[in-house]
Amino acid sequence: MNLKNSRGRHIKVEISGKKLISGLLVDIGSDLWVIFNGYDYLYIPIVHIQNWQFLKHDEIDEINFNDEQTPIYYHNEEISLRKTLTSAKGIFTEIYVTSNQALHGYIISIMNNYFVFYSPIYKTMFISLNHLKWLIPYTNNQRPYGLSNASLPVNPSSISFARSFEVQIEKLVGELIVFNIGENENVIGKIQGIKNNFVELISAKEDPVYLNLQHIKTVHMT
Repeated sequence: MNLKNSRGRHIKVEISGKKLISGLLVDIGSDLWVIFNGYDYLYIPIVHIQNWQFLKHDEIDEINFNDEQTPIYYHNEEISLRKTLTSAKGIFTEIYVTSNQALHGYIISIMNNYFVFYSPIYKTMFISLNHLKWLIPYTNNQRPYGLSNASLPVNPSSISFARSFEVQIEKLVGELIVFNIGENENVIGKIQGIKNNFVELISAKEDPVYLNLQHIKTVHMT
């Protein structure tokens, strides 16, 4: 099957984490699908699509487009995750990574295998590209939590960013941090060091916990 011929058809996809998304398949790129669900354009990395199928006629809801809902790329270009992230820099955006919790804010910088994200709730965050499940750019008249521009700094961090996710975590040795949006108590503590692809974290009661770097999805400082 030539997947590009499926553009314009209604589909249902299952995303890693047992998330189901239904909508119109707008575009397919080298490592990214774009689905319009009637409200938002979802940019979904192919690596996280577990399975998909065409919707049956009685499962299809009427989808209406309007001028506020437009993709953030040009249709005459081959789309990709990195191009999409670059186009989304500075745009208020919803991203989904882990813990059944969406993050809202904007992309500051894109590095080799992670990107820097500013959240009004969690402040500066480092997000692994390998674990990004989807990205939804806001429409033009939206902003996170109804905040003013003064509450959303253009340059929110004075930290210098390393080119790789692993080196960025190494730079935080000695800092109190939260991994994976604090999904459990074992991902909150002080980074003691990194060895053999495991991060040694010192918990509140000074017990060491060893976390596999490959399973670290987000990082932010307390």
